[in-house]
Amino acid sequence: MEVGMVVVVAAKVLVSLWCVGACCLAAYLYRVVWVAPRRVLAEFRRQGIGGPRPSFPYGNLADMREAVAAARHQLAEARRRRRARDSGDGGSGAGIVHDYRPAVLPFYEKWRKDYGPIFTYSMGNVVFLHVSRPDVVRDINLCVSLDLGKSSYLKATHEPLFGGGILKSNGEAWAHQRKIIAREFFLDKVKGMVDLMVDSAQTLLKSWEEGIDKNGGTIDIKIDDDIRAYSADVISRTCFGSSYIKGKNIFLKIRELQKAVSKPNVLAEMTGLRFFPIKRNKQAWELHKQVHKLILEIVKESGEERNLLRAILLSASSSKVELAEAENFIVDNCKRYESTAVTAAWCLMLLGLHPEWQDRVREEVQEVCAGQPVDSQSLQKMKNLTMVIQETLRLYPAGAFVSRQALQELKFGGVHIPKGVNIYIPVSTMHLDPNLWGPDVKEFNPERFSNAQPQLHSYLPFGAGARTCLGQGFAMAELKTLISLIISKFVLKLSPNYEHSPTLKLIVEPEFGVDLSLTRVQGKMSMDKWFMSTSYGYVVSTKRQHILETLKVNACQISEEPEIVCQERGSQHTCMMNML
Repeated sequence: MEVGMVVVVAAKVLVSLWCVGACCLAAYLYRVVWVAPRRVLAEFRRQGIGGPRPSFPYGNLADMREAVAAARHQLAEARRRRRARDSGDGGSGAGIVHDYRPAVLPFYEKWRKDYGPIFTYSMGNVVFLHVSRPDVVRDINLCVSLDLGKSSYLKATHEPLFGGGILKSNGEAWAHQRKIIAREFFLDKVKGMVDLMVDSAQTLLKSWEEGIDKNGGTIDIKIDDDIRAYSADVISRTCFGSSYIKGKNIFLKIRELQKAVSKPNVLAEMTGLRFFPIKRNKQAWELHKQVHKLILEIVKESGEERNLLRAILLSASSSKVELAEAENFIVDNCKRYESTAVTAAWCLMLLGLHPEWQDRVREEVQEVCAGQPVDSQSLQKMKNLTMVIQETLRLYPAGAFVSRQALQELKFGGVHIPKGVNIYIPVSTMHLDPNLWGPDVKEFNPERFSNAQPQLHSYLPFGAGARTCLGQGFAMAELKTLISLIISKFVLKLSPNYEHSPTLKLIVEPEFGVDLSLTRVQGKMSMDKWFMSTSYGYVVSTKRQHILETLKVNACQISEEPEIVCQERGSQHTCMMNML
């Protein structure tokens, strides 16, 4: 009897403790998820900054998902109608609009119209300040204080991919990592990597040439995987040296890892816990371990061989950093290569859509290289190509946001920002602001970059301020190398199979890939090249007929029926002769 009473009492005590614990947990969650964010939002309301009303416990997440679902449904319907009325004029690019915001980020567009260029919203207990007012963006970009750090949102979700690397770290840890890695991306070192980039492109070029030859002179191809393989090969060669083939296997696993962490884990972000034992998380952490192991194997195999990975490791180790931390630093900072590949795909799509710019770039490459291999000096002279890439990055920046977090209370442009608030600057909104870029802001016009660099707050493809991407010089060299080689060998057209549908995963990328129709460049020779390669010469003139007659006379020495095509640009005439 007494034993039974003891059991009953013990059970009651346990139930009471469980109830007390549950109540405490509920009170804690209510305070963290609801009360604390409401206080922050109230502070912004006192400053006249509005935003959508959050719901418990997920904030505005339901509104965002609903808006995205509606936008995707509208896109699918638009594609269906376009296919139904398609008369076979595929590849013309008709209907392509270079503004992905209504489809990819529809909720931001609605809130910006409702609340202005600065507004708040919530994801669970995380408060965001969305900023697209130029003066505030400028002040944020000029801030060099370590009190303005990288946003911690998605840190738990992305932990297997980025770890504690330079993309996600803050404070002294970030400053230390940046100092180590910056020296490896100085301009003189990037110049020395161009030959490796040219070597990496050969597999792609050969594959496309063989495909064209096997298919009667034209091939339709989805270019994304080939471009991605090129980018992985470039980083493998520069990072891993002679072990680059093994290094390429690492990037295949990183691609899988990116897919695994591309969707936010809302519960992880709300609680701060790094791991929920669901299938996707288990896969991500297993891939993380595999990548870590492979990279460290390469480090050990490379011995004293000089490559980027070895240089960073030596710098980190000599900085009184524990070896384990140095290894983690290397692993975390080698897990990104996708952005450059996606930018290259967008750029080739735009060149296929705009043959006039494709011709200008091709002519420039032929003139600058003059039959010699691409090198760092020739890349610096390719102004038209640089403008095309800059315009591509304006219309299709890889990163949708510049994200920061107030690690202490801060003030920008008269706006007081409480500690812990995440600050998101929408890159596409800044890039498509007609007040900053003019009325043709949604059109592809590389000429806008011909005379001056854009203002600090208006152009953000590589971020801005103290956390500007260290690898932007490397990325530009990689892009210019690949595109100059492709344009010099192939004529690009949009394939009838191309579906224009930008989507936001980790970065903004083509949802269905980029489909192009490729043919070989015919053997055309400009007047400058004719003059350099023959002894006949010509008289430079702004009179088209004079140039044409001169070319015909000299061309007849080697061709009975020369095909000559002239283009007029203002008072200048460029004549091209088909040598085949």
